[in-house]
Amino acid sequence: MSRDGGLHVAIIMDGNGRWAKRRGLPRTLGHREGVKALRRTVEGAPDIGVSTLTVFGFSTENWRRPMTEVSELMNLLKAYVESDLDRLAREGVKVTILGRRTGLRPDILEIIERAERRTENNTRFRLQVAFNYGGQADLVDAARKFAEAVARGEARPEDLDEQLFESHLSTAGVPTPDVIVRTSGERRISNFLLWECAYAELVFQDVYWPDYGPDHLAAAVGEFRSRERRYGGVTTDDVLATG
Repeated sequence: MSRDGGLHVAIIMDGNGRWAKRRGLPRTLGHREGVKALRRTVEGAPDIGVSTLTVFGFSTENWRRPMTEVSELMNLLKAYVESDLDRLAREGVKVTILGRRTGLRPDILEIIERAERRTENNTRFRLQVAFNYGGQADLVDAARKFAEAVARGEARPEDLDEQLFESHLSTAGVPTPDVIVRTSGERRISNFLLWECAYAELVFQDVYWPDYGPDHLAAAVGEFRSRERRYGGVTTDDVLATG
């Protein structure tokens, strides 16, 4: 749970292509409708008790897709930030882009940096967009950063523990997700927040992402709130049952 008491929800926004295919439309139109769904969800999240929203926008594996689709996804991030940045900044949203910056087009890098600078002091709501992100890649990058610190004489191997390792992740400083949601009915993590998902509740929803909105998010949060999180321990009922 975030420091302000709000929930951290992470979403694998899945199903844009299948949404379009079912309607006989190009996949690119599915992605564009997905941007509209993101806008609806971000706008409604604070009213549901969510203070941090992390969404999976583009993975390190998505580079394997046709270049026309890759270019479309890049352009959609740019279009979303350009169209919504003033509103996000005005409404107190802090925007952070997770993932590797290497390989991104200069215009994409520029708008990422502009969004982060413009909103860096906002505190009402945090939006993290995982873009050119992979959980395994993030773990490798964190390990490399620590190894480089050791090589420089700034750390010793025996210094490494979970807290220090976590400080090298791209999500450092942000509470881990309370719940991870995947849309479209698929039931996989797909290399998303592998370290951070250790104790997150998983919710799978049978809705394609372009159809998503605050009501679906509220349903996911409601399912989360109905569960009891044990963090490896036992509940009072378990203790009583075992005498």
